[in-house]
Amino acid sequence: MAAALIATERVFPDAGTSAVQGEIRVRVGKTLWLALHGVAGFVGMVVFPQLDALLVFLALTAVTVCAGHSVGMHRLLIHRSFATPRFVEYVLVWLGVLVGMAGPFGMIRAHDMRDWHQRQTICPPHPSHDAGFWRDAWWQLCCDYHLAVPPRFVVEPQVAQDPVYLWMERTWMLQQLPVAAVLYGLGGWAWVLWGCSLRIFVSLVGHWMVGHFAHKTGTQGWRVDGLPVQGYNLRGLGLITFGENWHGNHHAFPYSARLGVERGQRDPGYGFIRVLVWLGLAWDVQLPGAQADRDGLVRQPQA
Repeated sequence: MAAALIATERVFPDAGTSAVQGEIRVRVGKTLWLALHGVAGFVGMVVFPQLDALLVFLALTAVTVCAGHSVGMHRLLIHRSFATPRFVEYVLVWLGVLVGMAGPFGMIRAHDMRDWHQRQTICPPHPSHDAGFWRDAWWQLCCDYHLAVPPRFVVEPQVAQDPVYLWMERTWMLQQLPVAAVLYGLGGWAWVLWGCSLRIFVSLVGHWMVGHFAHKTGTQGWRVDGLPVQGYNLRGLGLITFGENWHGNHHAFPYSARLGVERGQRDPGYGFIRVLVWLGLAWDVQLPGAQADRDGLVRQPQA
């Protein structure tokens, strides 16, 4: 029944809302975006197998995924796990836009709708990653899940009415152009294909793969009883995912700026936040225990 559906901070079910009555639809633009950068990135590797282009790819991927996606989009814009001056927030979120997934509102919606689905009694296969490897890849990278009667989605006014975020949302694909222009001026087409197209393709596929496996298998420090979908920690991936692999910890403490909360869990994203704190550019950093525990949160036995 609609009355039994759980509301979250930004998602509010209405009368008649169902979390399971919907369909998976192909998004042509999303599919073409992925295919374009996949093909262009492959061309870059084959035609320009250059060390300098590889280094550009690695550096820009690290900056955009760590400072942009993990810290700016996920921990700051979506969860408000720490605070920064507005200009720092804009820079971090802009770097997150450069990852190539969506604009700021699109990222908030995708994250919060998935989170809302996973908090309900029953979660459909698309938002729960409950499909095989290749089918889930197709669903997540090229499709969307459309509910027949969706809940209301409300972004807080300080974000929804911000002219800078409105501009980023309208132009998120075009934000690659100034980066591409700089790369072309410095290193020609090799740097553009490696530093833009290959980076975007690898970032999108890598983000999906972490989400796919982090909802299926791994280790758990905690579980949330009563929910159909659990998060898992993927050991050994902290450095290349910048801490986003500790997804079981994130399910337990979604407000925490630190994702690698256990001993030995490397979290470069949190390390970057600590640098911002040291520079006086971040404060009010939330850690596990800063808020009341989630209902049903249970500590798991550790080996």
